[in-house]
Amino acid sequence: MEINLLIIAKTQNKNIEQLIDEYAYRISHYTKFKIEIIQTKKTIQDTEKQKIEECKLIEEKLQQCQNSNIVLLDETGIELTSKEFASQIESWQNKFKKTVFVIGGAYGFTNEIKSKYFKLSLSKMTLPHQLVRLFFVEQLYRAFTIIKGENYHH
Repeated sequence: MEINLLIIAKTQNKNIEQLIDEYAYRISHYTKFKIEIIQTKKTIQDTEKQKIEECKLIEEKLQQCQNSNIVLLDETGIELTSKEFASQIESWQNKFKKTVFVIGGAYGFTNEIKSKYFKLSLSKMTLPHQLVRLFFVEQLYRAFTIIKGENYHH
């Protein structure tokens, strides 16, 4: 299964970006993995307008992902343990050729886009979207090591 990660705007912190790149490299040993950055306009003063604009760009990108499994990373989604997430990835590998995970901007997703796709939460806590990127790629890597029975997960 091919996995894409769509993110809004480039990661600002170079240290976080380096760690994301390290996990992306590790994931590439298990599956085809690609991070796509959706560039947005400079921050709009109205947060709701910003969210709407970002979700419009996400939807445009997702239209190119016909027949793909789409998963939004959103605080209202279901929470899984690392082992449950690995099991979910394994299940999706048997059903889909491609899964696209989407991390929205700082203000999240509109209700309209949330109603269309599967939602997964990394935590009930509010996390900075820059760090969510890092946490997610680490958990994705961990999932593949669990699936393969490797020693990374204790």
